[in-house]
Amino acid sequence: MSVQPGEAGFDVPALRPQDWHRQQQQSAAARPVTRPPRAESAAAQLIAIANAADPGDRLGSKEELRAQCEVSVGTFNEAIRIAQSRGIISVRPGPGGGVFAAAQSLMVRLGNSVLALDAADTPVAEAVRIREALDPLLIEDALWHASPADIAELRELLADMLLAAQRLDPIAFIHANWSLHARIAAISPHAMLRSLYGSLLDQIESHTLAVLPASEEPLEEYIASRHALHAAIIDALERRDRDAALRLIAAHNTSNVLPGTPAPRGARSS
Repeated sequence: MSVQPGEAGFDVPALRPQDWHRQQQQSAAARPVTRPPRAESAAAQLIAIANAADPGDRLGSKEELRAQCEVSVGTFNEAIRIAQSRGIISVRPGPGGGVFAAAQSLMVRLGNSVLALDAADTPVAEAVRIREALDPLLIEDALWHASPADIAELRELLADMLLAAQRLDPIAFIHANWSLHARIAAISPHAMLRSLYGSLLDQIESHTLAVLPASEEPLEEYIASRHALHAAIIDALERRDRDAALRLIAAHNTSNVLPGTPAPRGARSS
């Protein structure tokens, strides 16, 4: 006959650490999910605190701010993630760390887009400017050297842009856009040009926080128009229509890239 723990005069053994984690997961799965609304509310509190501070100011430790927001650890961590994704706060570990008001973003103009960068770093703005200047050279090379396989791959990347446009996801859209331009650059037979353009794209992409229309045009219409413009560029490349391709890339880069002043703090949360 088996003897159950407790019947033979000894206690039930404590759960092992891996069992604690499993038990917490099971308990969490059994509870209704109420985190998103409370996390958004806590994120709004964090954003308000950050907006009242100067860029780079320490707002407090995570525990101090969590207590101020009156939410659980899990909910607060989600709120931190939301505020960070909007470029409002930054988190630094270790002694002297905590939650800080993020440095104001540098806004730069890229064609009909505005990029919010994670630092007022002029080399990034210069990279944007140089990248635009190289686009016509790459279009010229693609007109001469693009194969049917190249065009097919460009259309696949256009499909990624369309999917992001349908989801109204501007970040995914601009990353797909950059992938398209990187693929156009890969067609060039000039190794130095390919390498330079790829390095510029990497630098810009790694520092971009947000992508906004440069006008008051609604986001849905703006993304749709940008997708249509890129589709027209690929069509022109396939037809070997030099005049149309160069005219379209000029429209693509319709504005000179101008390093802007840091965005007003309230604008960073939009």
